[in-house]
Amino acid sequence: MRIRAFLIVILITVCGVLFAGDIATFQNLGFSQDGKYFMFAQYGAAEKTSLPYVEVFVVDVAANRFVPGGVEKTTYNNPIEPGIDGQGALFNLLADSADLKKRWRINHTLTGRLVYILLDGAEPKSQLEFRDFQDKKKYRITLVQSSSGSGGEVKSSFHLLVTVEEESGRFSSHTVGLPEYWRKGVRRYRIKQVLLAPDDRSVVMVIEREEQDSTGVNIRYMVETLRP
Repeated sequence: MRIRAFLIVILITVCGVLFAGDIATFQNLGFSQDGKYFMFAQYGAAEKTSLPYVEVFVVDVAANRFVPGGVEKTTYNNPIEPGIDGQGALFNLLADSADLKKRWRINHTLTGRLVYILLDGAEPKSQLEFRDFQDKKKYRITLVQSSSGSGGEVKSSFHLLVTVEEESGRFSSHTVGLPEYWRKGVRRYRIKQVLLAPDDRSVVMVIEREEQDSTGVNIRYMVETLRP
């Protein structure tokens, strides 16, 4: 009986280590009608405090950077109950961010076309190839990443190599992201989703970041965008 209880304690301890930290939820909030701007959010609850947090972003797709004043974030003071994912924080901040949505003409129904998604439990790919049959273009996306250090000292960098082949046979190649920029506390990156904007030109690549901090491993999201 003592051995069984001991094994249960070990199992609980190991599970706590494996699942420490928190996993944010990515939310596509739509494009502007012309596909020039993209809005997204991530939300969740802090592992230690259960306080819900949310971050909302608006991106200039052609520039691959946030628009001026395009980042809003907050943490709310009411802990959420077990089994709740903190989506209420997103609803609250969206209501408070109505001017941001209006300024950049974001339409929440214009979410683009999902052409790739990394399913939970699937092996992440460092290179993707897909064809957009509607626009008759072929895309290849390669994730290049490097990391150094471990634990709290870990840091990493990444960029994307994107090639686009048009129906005429014309190729274009693009380096997306900042190869020389090292993010502290980030262990690795994965391509989570690829979206084509309503204009059928702009591409949004959703990147999953695996971050290390004192609570464990957290999952956060960012996007890289391209308008060839």
